[in-house]
Amino acid sequence: MISDRLNPTTVIEYTIPKETHVTLKIYDVLGQAVETLVNEDENVGRYQVQFNGSRLASGVYFYRLVAGSHIITKQMLMLK
Repeated sequence: MISDRLNPTTVIEYTIPKETHVTLKIYDVLGQAVETLVNEDENVGRYQVQFNGSRLASGVYFYRLVAGSHIITKQMLMLK
């Protein structure tokens, strides 16, 4: 499960089924990475990452979770 709201803080939750390298990045609508939340090897388990987007402008953002060969990209709406 990954939450999809960002107002201006949110918790992104994800589960890793096997040990792998994980990256979780936030992107703006132009596709530029604005923040890297996770970039490390992680063990099997459930994780929560808190993101504070208060320094970002209101608008649409995307987050991309890459865990091994699995890639998930979701849209978020920042409202201040």
